[in-house]
Amino acid sequence: GLIEGAHLGAGLGHQFLRHIERTRLIVHVIDMAGSEGRDPYEDYVQINKELGQYRQDLLDRPQIIAANKMDLPEAEENMKAFKEKVSDVPMYPISAATGQGIKELLYAIFDTLEQIPVRPEIPQTIDGDERVVYKAERPGEEFKVRRDNELFIVEGEKLEKLIIMTNLNSQDSIQRFARMMRKMGVDDALRKKGAKNGDIVKIGDFEFEFVD
Repeated sequence: GLIEGAHLGAGLGHQFLRHIERTRLIVHVIDMAGSEGRDPYEDYVQINKELGQYRQDLLDRPQIIAANKMDLPEAEENMKAFKEKVSDVPMYPISAATGQGIKELLYAIFDTLEQIPVRPEIPQTIDGDERVVYKAERPGEEFKVRRDNELFIVEGEKLEKLIIMTNLNSQDSIQRFARMMRKMGVDDALRKKGAKNGDIVKIGDFEFEFVD
């Protein structure tokens, strides 16, 4: 994480802040229990101060607060006091130790990113030298479709991760997932395997009817 003076290069400093420059959404993981005498609100203010001193426009990017350590007794009161001071940033109570609230946080991150335009790549420099960023090529086959009698099973790591991150109680989230499947070519692949309206499709533990 960031420490005081990061904008001047303290700690990981510029290296960490350069990474943040490429993000579309900033998620603050705040120790809401106030461990070791920390003040959750002051931590939040200090982090934003470092961001703004490095690049003012970083503060214009959407933010989410993950209120961590909510399994500890002090956290509830601290979060109430925090909300009184910071009411305009979405906040999700979580516990990394118990897993409480993690899925809801992931849903919120996923839904928020869906609404934020992808930022163009910004060339990075270190001491005047251009930083070269190497990216892995996208694999040619992201999923497989197989038929088991009347059931169509779609297998693929990316799809299975997406379904886990999709809020199946939200119609908007389900529709976004359906659009992603179409873009990836899942619908076309199902048709080639013979899928028709009403046939059952399974991805991970999720089953749904195919709509042509």
